[in-house]
Amino acid sequence: LLNLSYGYGKAYVVPHEIVNGQVQGGVCELPFKQFPTGIMRGRFHPGDGQLYGGGMFAWSSTQRQPGGFYRIRATGKPAHMPVALTTARQTVQITFTDPLDRKSAEDVNTWTVEAWDLKRSKSYGSRHHNQRKWPVKNATLSNHGKTITLTIPDLAPTWSMSITANIHGENGEPVRREIHNTIHHLEDRLD
Repeated sequence: LLNLSYGYGKAYVVPHEIVNGQVQGGVCELPFKQFPTGIMRGRFHPGDGQLYGGGMFAWSSTQRQPGGFYRIRATGKPAHMPVALTTARQTVQITFTDPLDRKSAEDVNTWTVEAWDLKRSKSYGSRHHNQRKWPVKNATLSNHGKTITLTIPDLAPTWSMSITANIHGENGEPVRREIHNTIHHLEDRLD
């Protein structure tokens, strides 16, 4: 699932799951330069398989060029994007598109997990309230090198959370990804 942002001129991958009939998950920005306009109405071309989107500026966007037409295409290089995000009690599991370097992925110091509350009001937006860090106790990479399982003892349902990875791909390329997510329900274990 992808999300195109009119407000920021960015594209995001949306790893998510359904727990107790409710969708929960997050967004992670695709690693390329912001568009000079907001972007919307994305469509995959049936012939070349590439993603095209239109852009404009009319109101409420940080990107103010009057208009544009954009193509998002695969480069053939590893993207290291999170495509699956699942949670359970004390556990977050993230699957990436490409294999990761085991040493950096399993180093708990390369992962930062934070949560915070927002104040709901008639005004748009809120400062972060009750901000807290949730230490990662253990990180285990799967045999295929794409799925990391993080043990986070303090993990709890929250509207606002971020998971930041400062790791490397299997060939040593730097991978910095930040997932902003929500957890509504935590099951006893991952399937």
